[in-house]
Amino acid sequence: MSMELVKAEQAPEQQQVAIPDVLPVLPLPDMVVFPYMIVPLFVNRERSAKAVDQALSENRMILLVSQKTANVDDPKAEDLHEFGTVSVIMRMLKLPDGRVRILVQGFSRAHVEYYDESKPYLTAKVQPKTEPQVTPDSVELEAMIRNAKSSLEKMVSLGKNISPDLVAIASNLDDPARLSDLIASNLDLKVDKAQEVLELIDPVERLRRVHALMAKEIEVLEIQNDINTQARGEMDKSQREFYLRQQMKAIQQELGEGNEVQEEIDQYRKKIKKAKMPQEVTEEAERQLGRLISILKKHRPSWIRIITVLKRSRNGSSNTSPCGN
Repeated sequence: MSMELVKAEQAPEQQQVAIPDVLPVLPLPDMVVFPYMIVPLFVNRERSAKAVDQALSENRMILLVSQKTANVDDPKAEDLHEFGTVSVIMRMLKLPDGRVRILVQGFSRAHVEYYDESKPYLTAKVQPKTEPQVTPDSVELEAMIRNAKSSLEKMVSLGKNISPDLVAIASNLDDPARLSDLIASNLDLKVDKAQEVLELIDPVERLRRVHALMAKEIEVLEIQNDINTQARGEMDKSQREFYLRQQMKAIQQELGEGNEVQEEIDQYRKKIKKAKMPQEVTEEAERQLGRLISILKKHRPSWIRIITVLKRSRNGSSNTSPCGN
């Protein structure tokens, strides 16, 4: 079996790591794994479990490929994307219920030349993708990196659930390839959008695409915050009005004045009804009564202040100010 050499980008000594031409495949129904990403996965399907066993018996390498449709339980070659991530199985644990839990780390992007379904597990002929070199001192690239970091911090300030450790790691990254993958893996992207980012080999183009996705996410977060602020304001207003109504009722009851205003309004309504006036006259009388009710409601806080003064006067208090500043 021929081997192709690519750089192990996560290795500080830049050692050469051999990726086999053919790898066992682990289909992912609802996620995309990026290079450098470490993620736990549950393996429930029999074919997938056999693919994991095969990888562990050889070099621990496996190809993680996202499904085009998440609800396909037994994906075939046509159900899978043609671009995935060569990953290394770091740990494996067999659970009592028969499931397998593995911890994998993304290693390298790879294009699938073809899938092979002749074995008990799915395999793929892969072509690892190396990233083009970027211009080291590009002013445009420096601006893009700064913008990406700034946008990440803004998302956190707007309430995006991103760990402080991740923000700290991103702030120290100047490699557009690693920065774009790190951010993309934490944006909660839909599978199709994440797949688009995975298939972008050029680090600069990938960072530009990720930054565009971040800008959209910031816009959504800002609108969401505006909606929440408006809802809180309406809730506060409703609670204040309820409090004032309850306070008014309590003060009236203490002064023995009860619902005199309401009783008077009810009397007017009864008189209008009892008068049996022509319809036009009745409607006009009800409109005028409605205006009276609106005026009384508008000046309700004034009633509270007046009644509070009366209450304190009855109690012999010398301080007649109903409230402080």
